[in-house]
Amino acid sequence: MTRRTSLSHLVFASALLATTVLGTAPAQADNANWSPQSSERLVKLPPSYLKKSLDHDFKQSSLGEALGETEENISLKGQTLADLKQAIGSSNGDVRLELRHEFLAEKRAYLNMMTDRNALRRQHLETKRNLFEDMLDHLNAQENQGPGAEEVIANQDAAFERFERTYADVDKNFFATNMEPESKYAQQFSQNMQAIEQLVARIENHKMNASSMTDDGLPLTRKEHLRRLVSDVQSELSVIEQEETILGYMAKLVALDAMDLAEDGMDMELADSDVTNALKPATSVSYFLDN
Repeated sequence: MTRRTSLSHLVFASALLATTVLGTAPAQADNANWSPQSSERLVKLPPSYLKKSLDHDFKQSSLGEALGETEENISLKGQTLADLKQAIGSSNGDVRLELRHEFLAEKRAYLNMMTDRNALRRQHLETKRNLFEDMLDHLNAQENQGPGAEEVIANQDAAFERFERTYADVDKNFFATNMEPESKYAQQFSQNMQAIEQLVARIENHKMNASSMTDDGLPLTRKEHLRRLVSDVQSELSVIEQEETILGYMAKLVALDAMDLAEDGMDMELADSDVTNALKPATSVSYFLDN
C-alpha cells in the first residue's frame, strides 16, 4: 500500500468513526439474565444476610457473569488507551497519524463497553428494585389478611412467650421445692438451665438477629428496611443516568476528534499530491511575449 493510499484509508476510517460512535447495541444485555423470586423465605431473611444472599445469587447468574466480564474488559481497554496515549506523545508524521486513528478507534470501543456495562448495571438494579417491591407487597398482603390480623398475630406471639416463661418457672420451682439441693437431678437441672440461658442470650445477641438501623441508630422494621433498599437502588439508577450523560459527551468528543483527524489526513494527502499548483495568468505572461 502506497503512502497516499494509506492516508486515504485513514481519512475514510476517521470520517466513518465520526458518524458511528456509540452506534452499536449492547448485545450482552440481551442474552444475560437474573431472575430472583420473592418468597416467604426471602422475606424472613435477616436484613444483613438478605443483601449478601442476593449479591451472591446475582454473581452466579448469567447477568452477573456478563457484568464481571465487561468490567474486566473495560479495565484492559483502559490500559490500552493509556499505552496508546503515551505512544502518540513520542511519535511523529504518519506513525503519529496512524496511532491517533487507532486511539480514536479504541476510545470508541471503550465507550461502547461502558455503555454495555451501564445497560447490565441498569438491568441488575431494576430487577433488584422489582424484587424489593414484590417483597413489600408480600408483607403488605400478610398485614391485610384481615382486620387486626397483625395485632392478633403479635398478641399470639406474646402469649406464647408468656406461656414458655411460666412453664420454665414452674419447672424451676418444682425442682427447687421437691428436690434435695444436693441431688444429682437438681444439679443436672441447674446445669441445663444455665446452658439454655446462655444459648438464648447468644441467639438474642447474634448479629443475624440484629435489626437494620437508621443513620440515627434507630432500629428499622422489615418494611422500613425494604423501603430503604428500594431507595438505595433508585439512587444507584440516578448515578447511572448521570454516567450515561457523561458517556454521551465523551462520544461527542470522539466524533469531533475523528473529524479533526480526517481533516489532518486530507491536509497531508493534499500536500503529498503529485499535481503541481495551477499556474496563474500573471505568471504565464512570459509565454506570450515571444513567438
